[in-house]
Amino acid sequence: MMELLGLYNYWVFAVLLMIGFYAVIARPNMVKKLLGLSIFQAAVFLLYITMDKVEGGTAPIIQKGVEDAIYSNPLPQVLILTAIVVGISTTALGLALVVRIHEAYGTIEEDETQRADLDE
Repeated sequence: MMELLGLYNYWVFAVLLMIGFYAVIARPNMVKKLLGLSIFQAAVFLLYITMDKVEGGTAPIIQKGVEDAIYSNPLPQVLILTAIVVGISTTALGLALVVRIHEAYGTIEEDETQRADLDE
């Protein structure tokens, strides 16, 4: 049982990933699709941060007299910080596009906008 609890972050990752994926695939509402993409991104962020953890690792600051230290890799944290900024920007752009689609079609339901395009 303890082995499964030790993998708690991976279970949370898998659940968040599936919730986000379901929201993107199954929901016709464009705002809900964007929220699903945000949840999906958060799951990927959690996976990267979880893989970064080194048991017994410390911050990669070299000190005099310490030679056998185990250091954690700071690169995944830097990549995730950049990915968070890109994710927020993408979500903002997506919401702006949804506003324009609503102005043009009067709805934010994907199937209704496709039907309106076919009718024209």
